[in-house]
Amino acid sequence: MAMTSLTPPDVRLALVQTLPLFEMMRMRAATTARRHPTFGFASDDRASTMRWVNQFTHTHRKLGPHDREVVSPNNDTVYSNAWIDLSRGPVLIDTPDFGDRYWTLGLLDAWTNPFAYVGRRTTGNRRQRTLVHGPGWRGALPAGGVSQVIEAPGEDVWLIGRILVDDTAADLEAVRALQAELHLSRIDGGDAALRVDTGIDGRSVATPSAAAYVQCVEAALARNPVPAGETLAWSPDLPAIAQVLPQVFDELRQQDQPRQIGPGWALPVSVRTGWGADVLTRARVARNLIGALGIEEAMYPTAEADEAGRTLDGGHAYELRFPPGEGPQVGAFWSLTMYRRSDCLFVANPIARYSIGDRTPGLRHDGDGSLAIRIQAHDPGFGHNWLPAPADEPFYVVLRLYQPQAAHLDFRYRYPPLRRLD
Repeated sequence: MAMTSLTPPDVRLALVQTLPLFEMMRMRAATTARRHPTFGFASDDRASTMRWVNQFTHTHRKLGPHDREVVSPNNDTVYSNAWIDLSRGPVLIDTPDFGDRYWTLGLLDAWTNPFAYVGRRTTGNRRQRTLVHGPGWRGALPAGGVSQVIEAPGEDVWLIGRILVDDTAADLEAVRALQAELHLSRIDGGDAALRVDTGIDGRSVATPSAAAYVQCVEAALARNPVPAGETLAWSPDLPAIAQVLPQVFDELRQQDQPRQIGPGWALPVSVRTGWGADVLTRARVARNLIGALGIEEAMYPTAEADEAGRTLDGGHAYELRFPPGEGPQVGAFWSLTMYRRSDCLFVANPIARYSIGDRTPGLRHDGDGSLAIRIQAHDPGFGHNWLPAPADEPFYVVLRLYQPQAAHLDFRYRYPPLRRLD
């Protein structure tokens, strides 16, 4: 990398290129555990930035309207996450037999490229062992072999696991037992856990100081090479970075560059396995939607407007109608999820329904086979498939497609618009 004095436009480009590294390291600091179940706390100082990596953390329930840590969360799965550090050699991922349940472990590199998967779509649901190693490793495989070998582009990997769960106590307990069987280890069989100093307060989402940004990015660059085919001109020019950094952070938060896919519908993320030369979209997604997987695994078409281009608002009633035989085409399942625009969170409602989809009990089709979903604040009455909206405030909906099929992936599917009824 060139270490030269940069002009303001060069500084801006360098910040746009490196922002995903910073945001990923911020997420590592925010989502790794202070305490290991066997080895104890990473530090006795509660203010310390020491954390454990190479260790799974789990959520054991689906998120609801009172959960505020994650924006636009899904209401279909629970999460099992791990930050993998490959600086001391490969890490083995052991996963149980998931039966016919949907599950996926998506692997993102430090630049937010979703470069590999383990799960139902790619490797099946059998019990399996995956070896993940850093660039250039050529060691011997463990005794007994492995199911698959994945080479990571750098030393830091974010593993984001999603496991489908039903809204019953029995199924939640069954998934909890599956989560307990997820395990990370070394080739010699030892626990893979490592103490690392994350260096930053991951709870803060404010624009960092230039010094904190540079320190974080340079530490990440030393462990995670610039993606193949990309050139980065980087110079730790603190005055120039201090001048431009707040502008870049604010612009990326406000910027909206989704792909339009139908009347009122847009696709915020259309990455497959890597962002390529589109560093601006990579930065925007890192700032606003970090952790997005590739569209082969899941697509999230989003509607903020009706068929006439008017902002969706809970003061009105809407209908989304899929014609006969023209519902979402997926290899796993789909759901339509409701969010307030003001905070991008679920909407509390009398029936505690935050999404509706092909797995919703009692879903009704019309006599001709079409499927109509009523989207409004007040109960439309018996016989309607109701997705509650917030009363008298803007909202948006996300059509979550798990294992979308070719019509969606090739952008041939015709998304029906939301029609205002009043």
